[in-house]
Amino acid sequence: MKKVVFAAIVSAVAMFGSVDMAFANRPTQIVVQERVSSRGPESFQVFCAINPRECQPGGDAKIALDDDVMRLLTRVNSRVNRAIRPRLDSPLAQVWRVNPSVGDCKSYVVSKRHELIRAGLSPSALRIAYVKTRDGQSHAVLVVKTHNGDLTLDNLTGEIRLFRQTGYRLVGMSGSDPRRWG
Repeated sequence: MKKVVFAAIVSAVAMFGSVDMAFANRPTQIVVQERVSSRGPESFQVFCAINPRECQPGGDAKIALDDDVMRLLTRVNSRVNRAIRPRLDSPLAQVWRVNPSVGDCKSYVVSKRHELIRAGLSPSALRIAYVKTRDGQSHAVLVVKTHNGDLTLDNLTGEIRLFRQTGYRLVGMSGSDPRRWG
């Protein structure tokens, strides 16, 4: 029952766009850090229940990194970063959306994952990570597992970097099955 009520609230916020504009000055990070269980944050679990095709695993857990893949990652990272106007979700409801016109870091992450899967990358190599930035802010990024290291696609920068070079502290990350977190 609790999950049904939560899903209804999240759906209503997504449908009617009632986002608190007072938080627009910090548009790229998470206002409220959710607890990350073995199934991910509750808001992500709701996203997967509503959008099960977006949460499917499959393919290799790591991909081979070559020039074509790097160009694809750069193109998708840049396109999604430009396409979504940054705006935080309400602290009362954290919402994950694929390709919205406005959204916070969570929507950037699932949009990039969606586009990369559509372009042929293995879903199991595309991981969602909850992190803390250097200044302690909660944030979400997409981590691409490659044989050459874990690359980070981030809406705070256009540069794709190895995760260990971001300065972020990992809070939780999805596994090869995005519905399983560690």
